[in-house]
Amino acid sequence: MAANSTPEAEGDRLFIHYGPKQRLIAWISRTFFDNVTYTVRHGKLAGLKRRGGLGWLPGFVTESNPNAEEMFWRNIDLKGRTAYDIGAFHGLLTLLFSQRAKEVVAFEPNAKNRARLQDNLAINGIGNVKVRGVALGAEAGTAHMLWDAAAPGGARVVSGKGAGDSIEIGTLDQELAAGLAPPDFIKIDVEGFERQVLAGGRETFMRLHPELFIEIHGNSMNEKKQNVAEVVKLLCSFGYQRIVHIETGTVIDETNSDIAARGHLHCPRNAG
Repeated sequence: MAANSTPEAEGDRLFIHYGPKQRLIAWISRTFFDNVTYTVRHGKLAGLKRRGGLGWLPGFVTESNPNAEEMFWRNIDLKGRTAYDIGAFHGLLTLLFSQRAKEVVAFEPNAKNRARLQDNLAINGIGNVKVRGVALGAEAGTAHMLWDAAAPGGARVVSGKGAGDSIEIGTLDQELAAGLAPPDFIKIDVEGFERQVLAGGRETFMRLHPELFIEIHGNSMNEKKQNVAEVVKLLCSFGYQRIVHIETGTVIDETNSDIAARGHLHCPRNAG
């Protein structure tokens, strides 16, 4: 900790989500391979086709020991189930879900990312995925999505007028009321918009208790702690009986949510 620094000040220090290495890799991928179609050679998507990215490289070049998140995806069982991918980006997890689930609904409001997602589905001849071009939030409306071309996976939704692309926002409860198949499993990766997604699906979560995977975001450690505390509070109010921090295996409740400020939460479907 730097001289004259306090724990509070350190907690407010902004994260650099995409450092020089990640930005360099993204630039190489975007500049030289963005329109290259290939068969993925390693990892959870091995054997599937993809446009863009560096999945054509041998595994020993890009893969290291699998972390807890990677092991979660490798072992997930979606047989006969309906999976939702909220914040689908280019559809890498959507592709995985399509191979294991009965049907998939992918939500991606960013038009450029959504086009790449649809490309990846088309080149694999996948027909069990429905793509929705809306963001999910606490209430219906419009907002703006800010994103950096050097790190398109970090796009985030901001309310009101401003820079960025205008997007439509709906709610999970409205989507189901309009006729979407009820979800058995939901992945949420929405760059800090987690609370809003959950709030807009209160009826769905309380009635169905689908299995959940939630990535925790925030621009600083204090913001992440606040975010995860509010997420856990919502999940408890929905009646989820078990909330687990994937990275440590710790069972999380409202008294120890700080543990999960880094990483991911998993909520199994309630028994019975």
